[in-house]
Amino acid sequence: MLDVAGRTAYDDDLDMFRDTVRRLFERELLPNLDKHEHEGIVGREFWLTCGEAGLLCPTVKEDYGGLGLDFRYNAVVAEELAYAGSSAGLTLQSDIVAEYIERYGSEEQKRKYLPGMVSGAVIGAIAMTEPGAGSDLQGVRTSAVRDGDDYIVNGSKTYITNGQNCDVCIVVAKTDPTLGAKGTTLILIDADTPGFEKGRNLDKIGQHSADTSELFFHDVRVPRSNVLGKEGEGFVYLMSQLPQERLSIAISAQACAQRAFDEAVAFTRDRKAFGKTVFEFQNTKFTLADLKSQLQVGWAHIDWCLKRHVAGELTTAEASAAKLWHTEMQGRVCDAALQLHGGAGYMNEYMVARLWRDARVTRIFGGTNEIMKEVVSRSI
Repeated sequence: MLDVAGRTAYDDDLDMFRDTVRRLFERELLPNLDKHEHEGIVGREFWLTCGEAGLLCPTVKEDYGGLGLDFRYNAVVAEELAYAGSSAGLTLQSDIVAEYIERYGSEEQKRKYLPGMVSGAVIGAIAMTEPGAGSDLQGVRTSAVRDGDDYIVNGSKTYITNGQNCDVCIVVAKTDPTLGAKGTTLILIDADTPGFEKGRNLDKIGQHSADTSELFFHDVRVPRSNVLGKEGEGFVYLMSQLPQERLSIAISAQACAQRAFDEAVAFTRDRKAFGKTVFEFQNTKFTLADLKSQLQVGWAHIDWCLKRHVAGELTTAEASAAKLWHTEMQGRVCDAALQLHGGAGYMNEYMVARLWRDARVTRIFGGTNEIMKEVVSRSI
């Protein structure tokens, strides 16, 4: 169980919410972790169960079916999900897709999508990355050409989380390629729109339970009313949402690292070598002491970021620094925890192997850590 004693970002109400999350995950998630990993997707029944319990999109206003809470409730779900060892796309739904729709969507769009996203009946995705454009979002080539009162969308996206499951996708497209970033627009496209095709569920190193897909758009006709916000403002919207997206990644990374550490402590206390437990060796104790120190600093920083974000004060540079530090720390902790398991750590039956595999991508998605350094350097 994730130890939250001494945390400063939470209160009694959040502690009760965490208990709800834990009970649901213990009943509905943990027994199905291996099933999700094997099938490469989290079934819709789990999404609906989470929605019924209020775990999806808790920040969405009550007018649209949500609870109208602050982002700390999202953080609780993210922490418990990552600590459980699951890569289900709940945080993408709650922290990113719903946030875009509620902040920039029209009243019609909000009422169409948000209630279903809260209940789990509608699963959302956001399609940024393309085969030739990753962290450089100005380089997207997917086009949306005006045709009367419609747009005709053509292009392809890849590495899209929730891609197989999604009912609606926020697509980053160029409505005017001559304007660079100012020609970027966000467009909502329903999965059943003619010409919208889901490709294969991609075979990844880790995060196997997260359906990650290729998406294709062949002359997809959508009305202009599907534009999210204003035409040409897409890049501005994407940059404005970076603090929450990168904080979300940092939170999950921290919780994953904590689980890896806890697994290493439990294993080394149980495993014996040369007549004593592995935990009793000085190298083990010193390694764990170093990891615990990093985790202590990490949790304090997460709480600092959470309080600043809820107050509307967390900057893009600060969130980028958090994403950079916590994901790098996650990699170190997961690697050291696997090493302390010895040969067992390389066996998929041990949780630490899954945590180690899943950790690698966090230094890539949400903007690579090299880009995080570039963003932070601009604030110096």
